[in-house]
Amino acid sequence: MTTEERLAKVERELVEAKAQAIRAKRRSRWLLAALGLGLGVLAFVWASAASVPRAEAQGAVGERMVRANMFILEDGNGKGRAILGMDEDGPMLSLRDVASKTSALLSVSPGGTLLLLTDANGKKRVSLGVTKDGPGLILFDAAGKEIWGTP
Repeated sequence: MTTEERLAKVERELVEAKAQAIRAKRRSRWLLAALGLGLGVLAFVWASAASVPRAEAQGAVGERMVRANMFILEDGNGKGRAILGMDEDGPMLSLRDVASKTSALLSVSPGGTLLLLTDANGKKRVSLGVTKDGPGLILFDAAGKEIWGTP
């Protein structure tokens, strides 16, 4: 192998290594963006809940505790826009648009935690989850087909 061939091979390897580093950097940015978005949604829900006057409910236990299986937050037209409740796997929070389609879903189950974001058509677009095997992020196109994901 000549010196020029060796040099060309090293250059190709450097270009590929740089491309891999760029892909890893993009993946990290997507994960951070999704995590930030999830934390933003949780902060918004927490701030919204803190600013709502305290309601009295049937089954109130003490001054500061209300026990229920489900809470439904309705808009001015009586449509359920947010649901905090329990399903067979565990707690879940569903935020819905004006057409009553779920836009964001946060759930906790024995298998892990999931944040799912959908578009105006109800198609899933982003899924961020944590299981016993580790974190995962999946992006979907407008048809709901996976276009990028981590294990």
